[in-house]
Amino acid sequence: MGRIFAIDYGKQRIGIAVTDSEKIIASGLTTLASPEIFKFIEDYLKKEIVERFVVGYPKTLRNEKSEATVFIDPFLEKLQKKYPHIPISLVDERFTSKIAFQTMIDGGVKKMARRNKALIDKISATIILQSYLACIIHKNKQNDVNIL
Repeated sequence: MGRIFAIDYGKQRIGIAVTDSEKIIASGLTTLASPEIFKFIEDYLKKEIVERFVVGYPKTLRNEKSEATVFIDPFLEKLQKKYPHIPISLVDERFTSKIAFQTMIDGGVKKMARRNKALIDKISATIILQSYLACIIHKNKQNDVNIL
């Protein structure tokens, strides 16, 4: 079974999270500089099977594209062109950085460590992936209810 590969895309840094092979648990994998993303994906695909990319997509409170999509849309086009056999799902990433920061506080991460933006990006990617997994589980449960 393949994994789901989540991306919290940023102009400078990208947070990466993946599921286990059973697609149950989301785990932060790494944070890397934005120009390194395609090399990283290429290397990762040599070791693991990826069934889907999940990419955080920033929206405004009015559920419209935010100004950050100017950077993400070209990335999505290139990702789709480079890996046409791997589907891409977009997940609303509103508030993921704030949730990641609060998660660090709740987890007892020291104040100096909370300034580590790379850690925030990795946690944000994990939150994006968890949101996607929760949505899939919810859809499956709805389908089960409709069948009965």
